[in-house]
Formats: sequence, C-alpha cells, structure tokens
Amino acid sequence: MLVKTFRWAFAATLLGLAAGVLYDGWTALGLVAILAVLEVSLSFDNAVINAGILKKMSAFWQTIFLTVGVLIAVFGMRLVFPVVIVAVTARLSPWSAVDLALTDKDRYEQLVTDAHPSIAAFGGMFLLMIFLDFVFEDRDIKWLSWLERPLARLGKVDMLSVCLALIVLLVSALTVGAHAHQHGGTHADKAETVLLAGVAGLVTYMIVGGLSGYFEDRLEEEEEREHEAEEKAERTGTARSGIALTGKAAFFMFLYLEVLDASFSFDGVIGAFAITNDIVLMALGLGIGAMYVRSLTVYLVRQGTLDDYVYLEHGAHYAIGALAVILLVTIEYEINEIVTGLVGVVLIGASFWSSVRRNRALAAAE
Repeated sequence: MLVKTFRWAFAATLLGLAAGVLYDGWTALGLVAILAVLEVSLSFDNAVINAGILKKMSAFWQTIFLTVGVLIAVFGMRLVFPVVIVAVTARLSPWSAVDLALTDKDRYEQLVTDAHPSIAAFGGMFLLMIFLDFVFEDRDIKWLSWLERPLARLGKVDMLSVCLALIVLLVSALTVGAHAHQHGGTHADKAETVLLAGVAGLVTYMIVGGLSGYFEDRLEEEEEREHEAEEKAERTGTARSGIALTGKAAFFMFLYLEVLDASFSFDGVIGAFAITNDIVLMALGLGIGAMYVRSLTVYLVRQGTLDDYVYLEHGAHYAIGALAVILLVTIEYEINEIVTGLVGVVLIGASFWSSVRRNRALAAAE
C-alpha cells in the first residue's frame, strides 16, 4: 500500500536527483535533496488539511484534485512561480530569466543577488505573517506550552500580527539603511526597496488569506444547504436530486483546496530562495517535494494515520518562522544554505519525536 501510493514520488526523486547531478554536480544533489525535504516539511499540515477536505469529495473530484491539481501545484506554483519572482524583481521577461539561468549563470546570479533584498523582504514578511497568525491563535493542542500559552493570550489583541510584522519590517529597513550609509551605499534606495517589497509580501498574504476565507465560507454554506435538503427529504419521505448541490459543494471544495495549496506553495518557494538562487535546482527540489505532498495526501485519505502526530503542524510553522527570520537577516548578511535547510528539518524532526512520545504516554496511561 505504502509503496503503491508513493511510487510516483519515488520515481520523481530518482529522476530529480539524477537531473541535479547532471546539471551541476554532486553539490546540486545535496541542494535538491534539502529543497525536497524543506517542501515536504513545510507542507505536512497542508497534506493533513487537504486529506480532511478530500475525504468529503466524490471519487471524481478526488481524481480531479490529484490530476489537474498536481499540474497546477507542481508546474504552476513550484516551477513557474520562482521564474516569475526572478523575472519581476530583475525586470526581465520570464524567457530571458530561464535563458540566463541556463546559459549565463554568472550574469543570472548577479541579477538575482541584486534583486535579493526585494525577494527576501517580500518572502520574509509573507512567511512571518503565516507564523504569527499561527502562534497567536489559541489552540487546544500546544507543543511548547510555556511559549504558546502567553502568545495565545496576546493574540486576543486585534491586528497584533500585522502590527508586529510591520515593526519588524521597519527595523529591517532602518538596519539596511544604516548599514548601507556606513559603507557609503545608496541607503535610502535600498531601504525603500525593502519597505515596498515587504509591504507587498504582507498584502499578498492578506489577499491569499481573504480568498481562502471566502471559499471556506462558501463551502460551509453549501454543506449547510446540503444538510438541510437531506433533513427535508427525510421528513417528507420523498427522494430528491442532490446532484446540483453536491456538485456546487464539491466545486467550492476544489477551489478552496487550490487556493490553500497555492498559499502553502508560497512558503516553500520563498523559503527555497534562502537556500539557493538557482531556479533549475529550485524547480527540481520543490517538484520532488510537491509529489511527496500529493502522495501523502492520498495516503492520509486512505489510512488517516498521520493525524495522530499532532505536533507536526506546530513544527512546520516554527520552521516557517525560522525561515522568515533567516530571509530578513540575509538582506544584509550571508547565511550558509545548508544551515538554512537543516533548521527546518530539525524543527520538524523534533515535533515528530514529541508526537511519538505523546502517543506512547497516552497508550501507557490506558
């Protein structure tokens, strides 16, 4: 069952790692592997959420999500989106960005290096908002209770996460400006770039969150109508045609899942820029990771086993928070990409081990 479910992910891994070695040697293999692990670790909670919604859908819509959805998620967000980010920030056409990445790596690396403050500020703010909204929410299950309890109390203050994120952005921009001024650089221009890109990241997060909330509300409305229609049919003892309502509900489920998938793709793509600027390695690593996330979603639908590992969602969000800080720091200071990749792996591993220990303690208490 496990091998059958993950066979396409295993095949993508072999092909992706081989392509990485052929493209840029054995160092590329390590980077592709780290990117794949990063994508999977950041998308654990996404797979759990997807599986919970996917269970309610018919076999037809499950197939649509796992086929059409794969094309959107893998080729759209993980392959095209990194190219678009580089093209926009470096003011190139997408084709020119791809051509430079393949034919003139030195020039491409210089363009991406010049654009890095914008990418890091945009991504850092987007990831920081995901992390802050998570830790400021009062949850029944707490991993680091000594930290999460007081943060949940603070989270009752309206718009606290937005205010805190803007303060972090201002401090980052002022730090960049002061550092550039000391070294005789154009500090005002760089600080302005960081501010604008950071605000764009914040606005993007709020738009994606708004779309997710809209589809979630519509989904709940459709489910309520479906339930009311079923109760009415039972009271009157008459048969009813549920095709239209079921179809609409399933359609909104599909749209909701795609918006969620896109929002979770942002953190993987943006986090990848903290590890490498090479869009080819990025596409290979994130593509492999996306295949594992899809396979994991299918596995969860059929088995439901990973729902027991309750701290994985916490570990993934702490990894997102760490990546946000790292990205903002890399606006001015260089951090080794191996360190960046391992931070997420360590946090996910720690949350998984804590989940295992919790399950053992619960089993022993029964």
